[in-house]
Amino acid sequence: MSEETKGSTTAATQQAAAEPANKKKKWPIVVGIIVVVIAVAGIGFWNWHNQPSFCNAVCHTSMDAYVATYDQEANTTGIDKYGNEVSNTNAMLVVSHKEQGVNCLGCHVPTLSQQLTEVGETITGDYYYPLEEVGTEELMVNSGHAEGTGDEFCLKSGCHDITREDLTELTSDMDFNPHRWQHGEIACSECHKSHRASVFYCTQCHSEAAASMPDGWLTYSDGQKALATAETLS
Repeated sequence: MSEETKGSTTAATQQAAAEPANKKKKWPIVVGIIVVVIAVAGIGFWNWHNQPSFCNAVCHTSMDAYVATYDQEANTTGIDKYGNEVSNTNAMLVVSHKEQGVNCLGCHVPTLSQQLTEVGETITGDYYYPLEEVGTEELMVNSGHAEGTGDEFCLKSGCHDITREDLTELTSDMDFNPHRWQHGEIACSECHKSHRASVFYCTQCHSEAAASMPDGWLTYSDGQKALATAETLS
């Protein structure tokens, strides 16, 4: 065998031996790329999951009206979740909270079991619309807290870190102080509404309290009329 032939054979042998080694070196790179892609996709999906657009884009057809209220501009005329006109969108907590950087999951923190139930209802079409309006007590229980903790939904660190007594003092300069608890403790959600105009609960008995209502709010009577719209949608 000539020297040239021997050299060619040796080179071919070395190349053949090197190819499996090179392939082995490529596998960690491929796996690493796949892991990075999955991680980036997961982070992107999780960030989208925290946005209002996720609620009605993936599985919550019944969320359309709620997301629509969130998307409205502040301090202008708008509509509530039932289609009623709202003279000032700031009267809906969903708008005023959005202005402070709070999105849906800032208030709605359901348990895993509740989320799975909602997914099942959406797949089967077994959900009702419009959704039943719930108060702060129900929202706290839905997010895994104990009963009787409704106040903590709003009056907690990171949100409104004050007490009921603080509230009374803060609004003491109003002609009709809505936070003076002469009739016992009334849930925040009796007045403050998220996806419809807030209601001045006191006006059901005290007509003079209407003069103290913030812009866009409704009297108790008009609030009941707004709720009646829901019956026509059911």
